[in-house]
Amino acid sequence: DLLIRAPAGIIALLPGRPKINNWGFQTVPQEGLNGRRGYQPRGKGLGGSSAINAMLYTRGNRRDYDEWAELGCDGWSWDEVLPYFRRAEGNQRGADALHGGDGPLRVCEQQEPRAISRAFVEACGENQIRLNDDFNGPEQEGAGLYQVTQFWGERRNGERCSAAAAYLHPAMNRPNLTVVTGAHATGVVLNGRRATGVRYRSGKSEAVAEARREVIL
Repeated sequence: DLLIRAPAGIIALLPGRPKINNWGFQTVPQEGLNGRRGYQPRGKGLGGSSAINAMLYTRGNRRDYDEWAELGCDGWSWDEVLPYFRRAEGNQRGADALHGGDGPLRVCEQQEPRAISRAFVEACGENQIRLNDDFNGPEQEGAGLYQVTQFWGERRNGERCSAAAAYLHPAMNRPNLTVVTGAHATGVVLNGRRATGVRYRSGKSEAVAEARREVIL
């Protein structure tokens, strides 16, 4: 889908035109908005919302992960999740203590940032606002241009690198992989507290995909 591959397609994807790529959800009425509903774009297709988002590469603040671990989410502290972020990341700048350089999710500089964006960053610096060229670095406060999830230095240079483009498309020809599109998950099959499969609907038919090892949500 050209709208997904071309970064400029976000102009049509996020507002939900056409809705073939975007569920275009509305929230329930919000008390803090005087009863108004909020618009919630969500990707409809392989790659989910990574196929329609703004491609801004941000991983969140380490304190959020550490607080999750403190609340009982074992394995979710910053030090525990960082190796997985680094393994996933293929950053144009190369690898360091916080970034990966050869992962499947391609991350690069914006190729043609608008002049007004550069002027805004310069104005921030002139007003003593800290400049920051890496919002996934040691410090996340400041003004700067985001890195984006796009292919770089390759045949697909400049195209969106969604989760599907990074992980699924390269594996599509594997004999042990079956991809069912146009399907909607309706529930997780449980055996006690263990997930053993997923119920889904495809067209007018319902089926169960049984797991030999694990179910990933």
